Amino acid sequence: MRKLAVVEFVTLDGVMQGLGGPDEDREGGFEYGGWSAPYGDQVLADRAGSGVGQTSAYLFGRKTYEHMAAHWPHESVDNPIAASLNATPKYVVTGTLRQLDWANSHILDGEVVQSVRDLKANGEGFITVLGSGVLAQTLFASDLVDTYQIMLHPLVLGTGKRLFGEFAHPLRLRLADCTPTTTGVLLLNYERDAKAAC
Repeated sequence: MRKLAVVEFVTLDGVMQGLGGPDEDREGGFEYGGWSAPYGDQVLADRAGSGVGQTSAYLFGRKTYEHMAAHWPHESVDNPIAASLNATPKYVVTGTLRQLDWANSHILDGEVVQSVRDLKANGEGFITVLGSGVLAQTLFASDLVDTYQIMLHPLVLGTGKRLFGEFAHPLRLRLADCTPTTTGVLLLNYERDAKAAC
């Protein structure tokens, strides 16, 4: 059985929107796109590279998939992240797309929660979710996430889409690992604390 890992870059106030570039996601009038760029370093790059080796499938929401598909197929195969993303099966939760052009991409059919349960039940390694905030919140609420890999940036934006929404019950996690980068980002790895009472 595969585990599901959600990998997210967030600010101290939980914003995940538009981390990569100015025009990545301007929805809602968001003006701070590209906020993560000043915080990159070798520690962060090494962590990203180590994670791809365990990934046996990627899971995306439509918006994130379209953004990724416009970029990564054109990157060099010498880039380990590009090599993993391009070669590994990718599953997309979408109600609008009917054709996916990025190699090894598949539309995840059926009801989302059950489809993800079925995907987890078949195979080994990790199913990795990158970005995909709306999908991630559905996965959180349905208790489908095994590992939360949070890259917490020392930055407060005060506006933008946030990673966590509301929950019917508290979500209790256990810190499995914490690595600081040279730029003050904390690479946090949390696992669901099944023993904790809600």
